[in-house]
Amino acid sequence: MPAERVVEIARTWIGTPYRHQASVRGAGTDCLGLLRGVWRALYGAEPEVVPPYSQDWAEPQGDEVLLRAALRYLQPQSRAMAAGDVLLFRMRDGAIAKHVGICSCAGKAATFIHAYSGHAVTESPLSRPWQRRIAARFRFPLGV
Repeated sequence: MPAERVVEIARTWIGTPYRHQASVRGAGTDCLGLLRGVWRALYGAEPEVVPPYSQDWAEPQGDEVLLRAALRYLQPQSRAMAAGDVLLFRMRDGAIAKHVGICSCAGKAATFIHAYSGHAVTESPLSRPWQRRIAARFRFPLGV
């Protein structure tokens, strides 16, 4: 999937208000909802129904739900970060990955698009503190 297309779609979500468990561009979304919306724009139907989830995800149980789902449908990346990469974040050391964003620009002035509580979808600098939180990187699959 061309990275430019992934970033182009993600940017159409900027300004969408944060709404837990939502995935409707312009009306409301959370970080997973943003990823789901980009998936739908690229491929049509989502690959599986997302069950209800709490804002702490499965953190109390230490269950890597988001990481396992990413491994089922996305392609893990080990090469240098690039625009269009899906980024999974651990919000603190030792915690499960429970935040997701899309790299919109790589390099010295790296940025990513994401949604988080209290904020609309935004394009933020991928600062060192954010970079340290990256647990895994993925690409959208080529042929779905």
